Amino acid sequence: MAKVLATSKEFNDYIENGVSVIDFFATWCGPCKMLAPVFDEVSSEMDNVKFAKVDIDQNLEIAREFNVTTVPTMIIFKDGKKVDSMVGFMPKEKIIEKVKQYV
Repeated sequence: MAKVLATSKEFNDYIENGVSVIDFFATWCGPCKMLAPVFDEVSSEMDNVKFAKVDIDQNLEIAREFNVTTVPTMIIFKDGKKVDSMVGFMPKEKIIEKVKQYV
Protein backbone atom coordinates (compact mmCIF):
# COMPACT_ATOMS: atom_id res chain seq x y z
CA MET A 1 0.00 0.00 0.00
CA ALA A 2 1.33 3.43 -0.95
CA LYS A 3 2.46 5.70 1.87
CA VAL A 4 0.31 8.77 2.59
CA LEU A 5 2.48 11.88 2.94
CA ALA A 6 1.17 14.08 5.73
CA THR A 7 3.33 17.23 5.66
CA SER A 8 5.03 19.50 3.14
CA LYS A 9 8.44 18.56 4.55
CA GLU A 10 7.68 14.85 4.25
CA PHE A 11 6.45 15.43 0.68
CA ASN A 12 9.55 17.43 -0.33
CA ASP A 13 11.91 14.89 1.24
CA TYR A 14 10.09 12.03 -0.51
CA ILE A 15 10.29 13.48 -4.04
CA GLU A 16 13.83 14.87 -3.67
CA ASN A 17 15.73 11.96 -5.26
CA GLY A 18 14.89 9.55 -8.04
CA VAL A 19 11.53 9.03 -9.71
CA SER A 20 8.39 9.42 -7.58
CA VAL A 21 4.72 9.15 -8.47
CA ILE A 22 2.34 11.00 -6.19
CA ASP A 23 -1.39 10.28 -6.26
CA PHE A 24 -3.34 13.38 -5.22
CA PHE A 25 -6.67 12.06 -3.94
CA ALA A 26 -9.67 12.81 -1.74
CA THR A 27 -11.49 10.36 0.52
CA TRP A 28 -14.86 11.39 -0.97
CA CYS A 29 -13.76 10.88 -4.60
CA GLY A 30 -15.24 7.85 -6.42
CA PRO A 31 -12.60 7.64 -9.19
CA CYS A 32 -9.89 7.96 -6.48
CA LYS A 33 -11.30 4.86 -4.79
CA MET A 34 -11.23 3.03 -8.12
CA LEU A 35 -7.62 4.09 -8.73
CA ALA A 36 -6.32 3.14 -5.25
CA PRO A 37 -5.93 -0.64 -5.83
CA VAL A 38 -4.46 -0.04 -9.31
CA PHE A 39 -1.96 2.48 -7.90
CA ASP A 40 -0.96 0.02 -5.16
CA GLU A 41 -0.54 -2.76 -7.73
CA VAL A 42 1.70 -0.60 -9.93
CA SER A 43 3.75 0.44 -6.87
CA SER A 44 4.40 -3.20 -5.99
CA GLU A 45 5.56 -3.97 -9.54
CA MET A 46 7.92 -1.00 -10.05
CA ASP A 47 10.62 -1.38 -7.40
CA ASN A 48 12.82 1.37 -8.87
CA VAL A 49 10.11 4.06 -8.48
CA LYS A 50 8.64 5.51 -5.26
CA PHE A 51 4.85 5.75 -4.96
CA ALA A 52 2.96 7.81 -2.39
CA LYS A 53 -0.34 9.61 -1.91
CA VAL A 54 -1.39 13.09 -0.80
CA ASP A 55 -4.88 13.75 0.56
CA ILE A 56 -5.79 17.12 -0.95
CA ASP A 57 -8.19 17.92 1.89
CA GLN A 58 -5.37 17.48 4.44
CA ASN A 59 -2.66 19.14 2.30
CA LEU A 60 -4.31 21.87 0.31
CA GLU A 61 -1.08 23.88 0.08
CA ILE A 62 0.73 21.04 -1.74
CA ALA A 63 -2.23 20.55 -4.10
CA ARG A 64 -2.28 24.28 -4.87
CA GLU A 65 1.48 24.40 -5.44
CA PHE A 66 1.10 21.85 -8.26
CA ASN A 67 -2.23 23.20 -9.57
CA VAL A 68 -4.17 20.05 -8.71
CA THR A 69 -7.77 20.98 -9.46
CA THR A 70 -9.14 17.53 -10.31
CA VAL A 71 -8.77 14.28 -8.40
CA PRO A 72 -7.34 11.82 -8.90
CA THR A 73 -4.23 13.45 -10.33
CA MET A 74 -0.95 11.55 -10.43
CA ILE A 75 2.19 13.64 -10.78
CA ILE A 76 5.52 12.16 -11.77
CA PHE A 77 8.59 13.79 -10.20
CA LYS A 78 12.22 13.23 -11.10
CA ASP A 79 14.80 14.48 -8.61
CA GLY A 80 12.26 16.86 -7.06
CA LYS A 81 11.00 18.36 -10.33
CA LYS A 82 7.57 17.74 -11.85
CA VAL A 83 8.06 16.02 -15.21
CA ASP A 84 4.56 14.78 -16.08
CA SER A 85 1.04 14.26 -14.80
CA MET A 86 -2.00 12.07 -15.39
CA VAL A 87 -5.53 13.22 -14.54
CA GLY A 88 -8.43 10.89 -13.81
CA PHE A 89 -8.61 7.13 -13.54
CA MET A 90 -5.96 5.32 -15.60
CA PRO A 91 -5.55 1.61 -16.25
CA LYS A 92 -2.43 -0.05 -14.84
CA GLU A 93 -0.75 -0.46 -18.24
CA LYS A 94 -1.07 3.27 -19.06
CA ILE A 95 0.42 4.27 -15.70
CA ILE A 96 3.37 1.90 -16.13
CA GLU A 97 3.95 3.04 -19.73
CA LYS A 98 3.99 6.71 -18.68
CA VAL A 99 6.23 6.22 -15.63
CA LYS A 100 8.77 4.10 -17.54
CA GLN A 101 9.59 7.13 -19.71
CA TYR A 102 11.32 8.75 -16.70
CA VAL A 103 13.14 5.78 -15.16
